[in-house]
Amino acid sequence: MDESGDEGAAEGNAAEESAAERSTAEESAAGAGRGSAALIEGDAEFDGRDAALLRAVHETGSVAGAAGDLGRSRARALSRIEGLEQAFGTLVERRRGGSGGGGSRLAAGGRALLDRYDRLQAVLAATASVPETVLDGAVASVDGELVDVDTAVGRVRGLHDGAAAGDRVQVRIGADAVTVYKSGVDVDPDATSARNRLRGEVVGIDAGETVSTVGVAVDGVEFQVLITAESAERLGLCEGDDVAIRWKATATRVVEHVGRSVRE
Repeated sequence: MDESGDEGAAEGNAAEESAAERSTAEESAAGAGRGSAALIEGDAEFDGRDAALLRAVHETGSVAGAAGDLGRSRARALSRIEGLEQAFGTLVERRRGGSGGGGSRLAAGGRALLDRYDRLQAVLAATASVPETVLDGAVASVDGELVDVDTAVGRVRGLHDGAAAGDRVQVRIGADAVTVYKSGVDVDPDATSARNRLRGEVVGIDAGETVSTVGVAVDGVEFQVLITAESAERLGLCEGDDVAIRWKATATRVVEHVGRSVRE
């Protein structure tokens, strides 16, 4: 999939949106305390930025026009679409130049994927709040905007705002930020940027029409995980299943316990 004049491979470092852009989007979603929809297929994740890109292609009639409207480079937009198409199938159709002009338009697969995303986002937006798992702990170390916190389930990493080593804090993890895997599934640690990884047992499943809430117990702490109904069906989760959960540090909020510190 590429437009006239866009032939050739894009730069390798434009294959995905920059880590900084992704981290900002994830931090905003976590800080807002609202659900952020994402459709996952293999290692590919289709989220709000991707939905905005496909809508802009539909509205402008070209990937270059869409990238311009969104303030992104054409090469990065093309590479992102091509990467998504490897997982989700053809999303954008090329139209060569001629009497009718060139450009691009959404393929049937692109329209269907947007519909799925919009339905999922509507369900999440309709909820008053996204369930959170809250852990008490103490800051073990600080690395810029990230901190490592010792908790009842082990050491976890998250974003902080002014915490220091020794501070007593709460770690808040939105249920929409956690991904669950069957325990027997071998996930390459280098294939995901999720820095927090734990193993646990499914202790409850609240099945909804579009979104299900899965409870996963880890060392006596129950994590809440939101997954799509189709993901729940594909995983075939049942109570008592051994599973692994993962979530990104950038989707983890670390807040200070007021008046509590173990610093000297």
